Amino acid sequence: MEMGSELSKTVATFIVEKILLDDVGLNYICTTSDRFFELAQVLGNMVGALAEQPSSRLLKHIIRCYLRLSDEPRACQALKICLPDMLRDDTFSSCLREDPITRRWLQQLLLNVNGNRVALQAGGFDRMP
Repeated sequence: MEMGSELSKTVATFIVEKILLDDVGLNYICTTSDRFFELAQVLGNMVGALAEQPSSRLLKHIIRCYLRLSDEPRACQALKICLPDMLRDDTFSSCLREDPITRRWLQQLLLNVNGNRVALQAGGFDRMP
């Protein structure tokens, strides 16, 4: 997921997203901490790379992966620690300006992980022009 062109990264992340959207796939990833943290590390590295070379299409799939992980209670607890700060601040506000669905997903992710106060402070993208 970290190697190759933007298109290949997007396709690989989309595949992981589809696996996570299935309950069996989510349970498989979250069964052991090793699997979860390996995926979380790869997603975090990709977020860091996107800060330098933004891609709203890839960011959308990464956020959706994190959002689905936050549906699993133990994974949600772990995301409190390992969710990248760049998703908590306004690093990607310009990428998300034209994508209300992904903005909503990010707000829901922040709400799931940190509660209402932090989601409104960090992800208040609905105030964007």
